[in-house]
Amino acid sequence: MTNFDNVEVAIHYAKGIAWDTCHKIYLLMDDEQVAKMREYGYGDEPDPDSLITREQMTADEMLETVKKWFDQSCGLRFVQSVETNHEDPNEGFISLIGQFEYDECDDCGEVGCQGVCNDYEDEEDEEDN
Repeated sequence: MTNFDNVEVAIHYAKGIAWDTCHKIYLLMDDEQVAKMREYGYGDEPDPDSLITREQMTADEMLETVKKWFDQSCGLRFVQSVETNHEDPNEGFISLIGQFEYDECDDCGEVGCQGVCNDYEDEEDEEDN
């Protein structure tokens, strides 16, 4: 299972969240980043829910949304907070959950299985009966 502790802390300061609907999940730490993501097309059709602001959801609701996005993302997924830094824009990014930075599953010991390994075992058991 993935550790969302860093996300849970940072999200209380975030102005919004954004997801590219594949693997990039961002906590937007200032209004300029929210505006920049809008310019990039986040929140537009076909997925208007890929950009959510503090006015639309509470921090707890945004956290649950980030977790849902994370589960729906491809294997290259990550979560970063991003804050505007005009001197060096790359310095504004902080990794909260890095790519392939997942804890071992309590059930099977695999990294990144998200606890679904038992789901497959149950299906195999049912097929054997």
